[in-house]
Amino acid sequence: MYKTALQAAAIGMAFASFAATAAPALNAQQLYQANCAVCHGAKMEGAIGPTLGQHAWLHGEPTKANLIKVISKGVPEKNMPAWSPALSTSQIALLADYIAANANKKLAAAPASAAAPVKPVASDLLSGFTLPKGFRISVYAEGANTARSMAVSDSGIVYVGSRKAGKVYALVPRADKQTAEVVTVAEGLENPIGVTLLNGALYVGEISRVIRFDNIDKRYAQKPSYEVVKVSLPNDKWHGEKVIKASPDGKLIIPVGAPCNICDTDDTKSAKIYRMNADGSQLEEIARGVRNTVGFAFHPTTKQLWFTDNGRDEMGDNTPSCELNVLTKFGQHFGFPYCHGGVVPDPKFGQGRTCEEFVEPVAKLGPHVAPLGLSFYTGKQFPEAYRNNIFVAEHGSWNRSTKIGYNVRLITLYGNKMVSDTSFIDGFLRGDEVVGRPVDVVTLADGSLLISDDYAGRIFRVTYDGK
Repeated sequence: MYKTALQAAAIGMAFASFAATAAPALNAQQLYQANCAVCHGAKMEGAIGPTLGQHAWLHGEPTKANLIKVISKGVPEKNMPAWSPALSTSQIALLADYIAANANKKLAAAPASAAAPVKPVASDLLSGFTLPKGFRISVYAEGANTARSMAVSDSGIVYVGSRKAGKVYALVPRADKQTAEVVTVAEGLENPIGVTLLNGALYVGEISRVIRFDNIDKRYAQKPSYEVVKVSLPNDKWHGEKVIKASPDGKLIIPVGAPCNICDTDDTKSAKIYRMNADGSQLEEIARGVRNTVGFAFHPTTKQLWFTDNGRDEMGDNTPSCELNVLTKFGQHFGFPYCHGGVVPDPKFGQGRTCEEFVEPVAKLGPHVAPLGLSFYTGKQFPEAYRNNIFVAEHGSWNRSTKIGYNVRLITLYGNKMVSDTSFIDGFLRGDEVVGRPVDVVTLADGSLLISDDYAGRIFRVTYDGK
């Protein structure tokens, strides 16, 4: 494969392999579509990864034996994961046969939209969203490729992490305060999805480290230097990206995901949430049994930590559910890998355990919806009923036979109990067409809401002008 293309494919496959789904009954073509097409194209023509047709192969000829080796072991130095934990030997052999049969064929080039989806005209895009009466959605910023977590400074600058773009952005409000300019703060980073602000510094979570940009509001446009925070955390690629958040007591909260779809992690540093001092010292575990949280927030009144968790795969379209949780005391166990969604024992690791041993979710958000960022609404622009309730960005399923998620939901609470779970924004999925994938939600000082979209690199803004 072409070197640069392989790197892109490897990264893409790493993301696609959050939990490869391939039931034993699937034939070779179905296996390919379920696990490989997201990177290499539905017809092997190439997408964010290279074609698997006729081209130069860097890791040996595309024979069945060599393809089995590459698929099984991956290419770790280029972030391509080993598929052997997710697929059986026979499934990998089927894939190798299927790819080898097409390896010397000249395939049509990938359409431009495969690598960079064509952005709809703004008016057409916005008219397809549905929100409650009195709310309006607009595009706040464009060009923040693979935009992920967000953090708002006191001056109104919004800092945005990214995924495979490897960049951190600053969204600088224009004079009209209705839109923002995208400024690249840093680039060449390793999946810097997590960003937070503490004591005037911007902290960024990469896979292998945490870095700090001091006095960021005055330096964001100068390609500022950064310091590496001295903390030792696992650097697995699978669920290895580090979300990070400053806590009300001046600490930093950082989770470590499970390096697998399903595996026993209790005796490791994975599938846990940690807190540490701003300099990385005094790292301590505060929660365990958390498979992969990509969003958390502190309740405005109780200061308790609330977080989403993505459920495991390979248990079918409709189970288990993803979760919304609250940490009420340090050391609580939230079930992984023994129990999922609070009620579903794991077929392998749940033997001899009961779901009653673990903390039950506050809300079961649905199977494969991929809840990521969440935020308590603390602004005053929206009606009082929204105050101190939770917005959750559901990134949407990637391997379910019928897509689900792809929206922003409103969770209303009474104490630590869910009262309702309703849709706040629909329209990121239109029929079977994806136009956006929500990632994070934050509130601006004027009470408007921002939503990041890593599919098209947009930041949306929601305002309320109703009575």
